[in-house]
Amino acid sequence: MKKLTLLLIAAASMNSLHAQQLDESKVPAAVKKSFSAKYPGVAHPSWEKENGQYEASYKKDDQSMSATFKSDGTFTESELDIRISELPAAATKYMNEHYKGIEIKEASKITKANGSINYEAAIKGKDVIFDTNGQFIKEAKD
Repeated sequence: MKKLTLLLIAAASMNSLHAQQLDESKVPAAVKKSFSAKYPGVAHPSWEKENGQYEASYKKDDQSMSATFKSDGTFTESELDIRISELPAAATKYMNEHYKGIEIKEASKITKANGSINYEAAIKGKDVIFDTNGQFIKEAKD
C-alpha cells in the first residue's frame, strides 16, 4: 500500500511539472489584457502555465476552448475541443493504421496565431498532431 501511495504521489508530481494551475493573480497583466481583448465577454478563465506559456481555459457556447499566450501577451494559438468524428478522414485513417486498438481519448482543432490549423488526437500519454488535411506532423508527449 505504501508503494502504491508513493507511486501516486510521484505521478502527480510529474504531472504538475508539465502543466501548472495558476491563480489568476499570478498571470501577467499583459497576458490578461491580451486575453480580454481577443475574447471579450469571457470572464474568469482557468489558467495554467505550460512550457513557459500561459493557457486560459474556458467554455463558450457549451464548447471547451483554450487560448495560449507568451508572457508578454502575444497570442500563440487557440484550441477547440471537437468530437473525434470531426478529425479529418486522413487523420482517422492514420490513427487506425498506426495506433491499432488504441482509443482516441479526445480531439482538438488548433488554430495558430498565423491562421494555420492543426488537429490533435489525444491518446494515452501523447498527442498526435496533423495538418489541416489530416497529414501526420508529429507526436508530442501529453
